[in-house]
Amino acid sequence: MLVKNIMKEGVSTISPLARLTDALRIMRDKGVKSLIVNKQHEHDVYGIITYTSIIKAVFAEEGDVELLNVYDISVKPAVSISGEAEIKYAAKMMANLGVKRLLVTQDNKLKGIITISDIMNTLFDHIDDIKVEEVSV
Repeated sequence: MLVKNIMKEGVSTISPLARLTDALRIMRDKGVKSLIVNKQHEHDVYGIITYTSIIKAVFAEEGDVELLNVYDISVKPAVSISGEAEIKYAAKMMANLGVKRLLVTQDNKLKGIITISDIMNTLFDHIDDIKVEEVSV
């Protein structure tokens, strides 16, 4: 199965120049755990802000939520994968890099996002199709 078959399209994005409070409102209102930070020009790369990056900036580093902008806390470049890649490679990237989501891109354009939950849900959906040989002890 390919990444493009299980990715989520229509992801929530935000300007890097937006205030963190705006990002928090969008995340709350849309019920999402991350926002994709838009590129500022054609040759720029996407970034991402997540619950983890927000908690780190606000609490661990004692940042003032009202003074921070999205670019202050975003992870850039965000890790991405082609929609044409097999899901197993997305899973390996997540495990090896310690991330829970990957941007799905094509020709440096955002197409969607795939999360560890998407991969696990696919595994759960297909678990009954997997034949297990009986093992005698």
